[in-house]
Amino acid sequence: MRDAAIVKTVQDICARDRRYRPECYFFILDALEFTSKLLQKTARTGKERHVGGRELLEGIRHFAIQEFGPMALRVLNTWGLLKTEDIGEIVFNLVETGKLRKTDQDSRLDFATGYDFTEAFAVPFLPTSRAGTAQHPAHRPTTGPTKRKSTPPDPPTA
Repeated sequence: MRDAAIVKTVQDICARDRRYRPECYFFILDALEFTSKLLQKTARTGKERHVGGRELLEGIRHFAIQEFGPMALRVLNTWGLLKTEDIGEIVFNLVETGKLRKTDQDSRLDFATGYDFTEAFAVPFLPTSRAGTAQHPAHRPTTGPTKRKSTPPDPPTA
């Protein structure tokens, strides 16, 4: 269950900035907590530390894949998240309300060109070709609704 104050804040943000669904904000906050815990675990300092934009992007990538698996790209896109710059917009909307803090070094530019969403959220779930590389759906031949045919094994090579 969400804290009533954060729910109200997200409702207020969404009323004035309709680009993103409320779920985006809750997801980003959850991903920030996930990232912060992950970084604390690796640092083993026991103190809370600031999470920078690039670190948050990586945390979001891992968190989305963990939470949504092969549906991650579709879920994020449905909420209005199409690129890493959208994540920066949400983060800074939360900063402007005081729900998140930033340092003097933090900027929306930290989220610019972080990664391609298709590469980050769809490609890890694509089947690999015989060459061992993922095949993008646009590059796969389409066969239509025919029955699957068995193919003979490749002939041995000399």
